[in-house]
Amino acid sequence: MGVSRSAAPQATGEVPPAMEDRSDVARPSVAQRIGLGKYSAAYLWLLFIVLFGILEPDTFLTGTTFKLVFSEGVVTAILALAFLVPLTANTYDLTIGANLALSLVLSNYIGLHSGIPPLIGAVLSVLACMLTGFVSGWVVVKLRVNSFIATLGMSQALTALVLLISANRQLTGAFPQSWLNAGQNNIAGIPIVVLYLLVIAIAVWYVLEHTTTGRYLFATGGNLEASRLAGVKTDKMIWGSLIASGGIAGIAGVVFSMRTGIFSSDIGPGYLFPAIAAVFLGASQFSQRPNVWGTIIAYYALAFGIKGLQLVSGTNSYWVQPLFEGTALVIAVALAARPAVRTYKGRRQKTTAPAPARS
Repeated sequence: MGVSRSAAPQATGEVPPAMEDRSDVARPSVAQRIGLGKYSAAYLWLLFIVLFGILEPDTFLTGTTFKLVFSEGVVTAILALAFLVPLTANTYDLTIGANLALSLVLSNYIGLHSGIPPLIGAVLSVLACMLTGFVSGWVVVKLRVNSFIATLGMSQALTALVLLISANRQLTGAFPQSWLNAGQNNIAGIPIVVLYLLVIAIAVWYVLEHTTTGRYLFATGGNLEASRLAGVKTDKMIWGSLIASGGIAGIAGVVFSMRTGIFSSDIGPGYLFPAIAAVFLGASQFSQRPNVWGTIIAYYALAFGIKGLQLVSGTNSYWVQPLFEGTALVIAVALAARPAVRTYKGRRQKTTAPAPARS
């Protein structure tokens, strides 16, 4: 009687898969199982709420504090989205703070010196910021200037324009109360400006994650030359991302005008750093690349941490924000660089591994 092939003993010395020793297979750590790397900003946010809720329960864990942090952070969060869009194409836009100031000063100037309705003035201000993005894109694409240098220089030029328009004076009283109500009211207990942020975030998320334009932007940022050879119009993607960034930063200026109705020359540059920190920290979250929801969560995690430290420190809290944001940026860049470092080490190990001995 013949023996079936399935029951025949293994004569080749191979071990059946079910009997293989898998003791050398690395098991995922606890941090990996709970997604500590991908969701670290969310865990950090929760940690701050618990920690400062224990330290300052009467002031931190209140509806007033939460509304204040969310509403005050809207402008910076919108600026972070403005910085995020060109970053997906590996392009930096350091004009976002200056564009915020330009939009704000134009809105106030139009309101004070013309009979144009505030909404029309807001549209004109956003279009002006998109024009500055167009100029930045021309310098980057046509003159082949590094985006960091080009937009840094452009931000200084915009600062000069803002000072010229405002005559280096505070501008106020440009808007009717109805315009201010559009930025200060609540809907179902939620500050209305938070809803504006949510609408903008959903729009940017949809474009980046669910459209051809978004795929082309990420492809351009991932490998510029390969994308160009594949038929992607990379110059168009970079140029368009800077125009979009200018427009979103202009919207941040419009929202600012709704919240306060005041322009002063110190508004703008101070918003750049926290926006950049949020984007880089957010890039280490979820999809491990620049993304909308990682940016939003990262920003508010930092914002709640800063507010908690300010409440704990009391009147001596003036040092908290710059220290916290500087530390967060360094940590964010380090976290964002980890995948690249692991890839680099893996490639080095492959290239330096000894060749197998020939029999």
